[in-house]
Amino acid sequence: MSRLPLIIGHRGASTHAPENTLAALQMALDAGADGVEFDVQLARDEVPVVIHDPNLRRVAGLNAAILDISSAELADIDVGSWFNAEFPERASASFSRETVPTLDRVLGLLEDASGLVYLELKTDGGDPGPLVKRVCETIRSSSVLPRLIVKSFCLNTLEKVRRELPQTATAALFEPRVRTVFRRRSNLIGMAAGCGANHISLHWLLVNRRLVEAANDAQIPITVWTVNDPRWVGKAREIGIRSLVTNDPAKFIAARDGSSANFRDGQ
Repeated sequence: MSRLPLIIGHRGASTHAPENTLAALQMALDAGADGVEFDVQLARDEVPVVIHDPNLRRVAGLNAAILDISSAELADIDVGSWFNAEFPERASASFSRETVPTLDRVLGLLEDASGLVYLELKTDGGDPGPLVKRVCETIRSSSVLPRLIVKSFCLNTLEKVRRELPQTATAALFEPRVRTVFRRRSNLIGMAAGCGANHISLHWLLVNRRLVEAANDAQIPITVWTVNDPRWVGKAREIGIRSLVTNDPAKFIAARDGSSANFRDGQ
């Protein structure tokens, strides 16, 4: 049985644990995921921390921006209880002890794993320079670096990463609204190649056979995000998608390593 597509845990196993926490990342590893994906931004003290939103409203109920809080303070803020309240059937008392981890802590967790590590830079429209600099300083000496792929929607940010740390693999992220800017989706391949990206990371709504085949011909593998219908496994094999990012890696691994159902459009 083919080990493709690779199954990547979106913010960890975020169906079953609070996203971007050590618990969610560990759960994805325990499920046998081929890699994990998470988001990084800077705390007030310019320490890279792992969290998606620019503030704590959704995951901690606090009206406070990440940039206004130090990494030490974030390490004391509960970002797991919201998950227990929203998904009581999946709740765990241990989740209330989950806090915002630093990138350094997450890399430490992943040192003994063997899968890919997708790190998304979250700049929230601001100057990406400080984030790129501090992230590159953090990953430069990490044993995880050979397995790490830095991704961003801002292609200029990826160019900065390549200048700062040339050996780092990068992925150009594209969301559905690019269809209103570029008539031909194949133009995305030229954009990715132009900024030196090694990979393309596509929202599932952008996927079609022609684009995937053109990317594979250009030797720029495609990762598709974020899909939760395991029939995407069959689609990925059919048209040559290398990796799928999902909130439920265990379910996708079961679909890949067992029999695949017929695919229909949808998440």
